[in-house]
Amino acid sequence: MSMRLNLLAASAALVFASAAFAAAPQSKPLTSSQQKMADCSHAAKGQTGAAYKAAVSTCMKGDTTAAAPTKMTPQERMSACSKQNAGKKGADYKSAVSACMKAH
Repeated sequence: MSMRLNLLAASAALVFASAAFAAAPQSKPLTSSQQKMADCSHAAKGQTGAAYKAAVSTCMKGDTTAAAPTKMTPQERMSACSKQNAGKKGADYKSAVSACMKAH
């Protein structure tokens, strides 16, 4: 009987200890450099590889003059090329837009 009571007391202590641990805050607040890294990472969202690294590096240095080149979506490229060749008609328009799309 004593063994059961000890087991019950130990399991109850374990339950209360785990509940207290779960209620405690799990993470510390971010330091200023960690917060800056998070902000820069969020700003570079959508970029990958070297472009992402360059954008985050530039942001972390605080250099706002050297903006990383952003990649245009196909819709944005089509819109820009269409505006650029607005006065052309027919085959001239199509070939000019096609060349513009390939250049961007």
